[in-house]
Amino acid sequence: MLSYPAAIPLSSRSLHHLAGLIRARRGQRRSRWRRLDPGRQALLALAHLRNGDTLTRLATGFEISVTTAWRYVREAIDLLAATADDLDTAMNRIRLLTYAILDGTLIPIDRVADQKPYYSGKHRRHGVNVQVIADPAGRLIWASAALPGSIHDLTAARTHHLIVALSRAKVMTFADKAYQGAHGSIRTPFKRRRYRPKLSAWQKKVNRAHARIRAIGERANATLKTWKVLTRLRCSPHRATPIVQAILVLHHVENPTYAG
Repeated sequence: MLSYPAAIPLSSRSLHHLAGLIRARRGQRRSRWRRLDPGRQALLALAHLRNGDTLTRLATGFEISVTTAWRYVREAIDLLAATADDLDTAMNRIRLLTYAILDGTLIPIDRVADQKPYYSGKHRRHGVNVQVIADPAGRLIWASAALPGSIHDLTAARTHHLIVALSRAKVMTFADKAYQGAHGSIRTPFKRRRYRPKLSAWQKKVNRAHARIRAIGERANATLKTWKVLTRLRCSPHRATPIVQAILVLHHVENPTYAG
């Protein structure tokens, strides 16, 4: 089989950070020998996460078995995910913002045996729901654990206690119509309801201003999906959470503005 060198659009900071975690883990377990050294294992995992390369292709390129590639990538993801910030830690930074932007995004997945919970009627595809918080510039601050795609954004936000946390921190948060009824510090656009008058000119003006602000938050979703592994997850949906958390850690390593 032919092989070729490829580039990963990441800085050496990510490689050194992940390699350091792997090296420390091996030291704790007193691993004497591995097919790949910590740096090569880190490179393997980054190629999978950032470029979305399949384990079969990576196994060929690194001259290891597919099983070994799977085990190395899984280990690296779990090490990164273990260092991800929880919501309380993230709120220490979020409460310093002028305002925040909350949005939900669907990460597509392959079909699974129990398909119904993961089918999103809104997007008409199977996936997992991830809640994303962005700053006024659209930079990714925090991403939640993954829930089945059939769960509504408002329900997902309540499940992760996002509304309570943002309201207690008194952070004005802009969100779309899916979060109607959230109350607290969540600001949503006016929504016309059945059997009610049309929106007034003032309400339409407010909605346009709200949309301009909220549109900036889409950059955070786009940033998350620049990691090609999220283009379509080919693993168990239960692995979506550690993958998203690992990517969040690497994103903050690459962009240390909001690193813990």
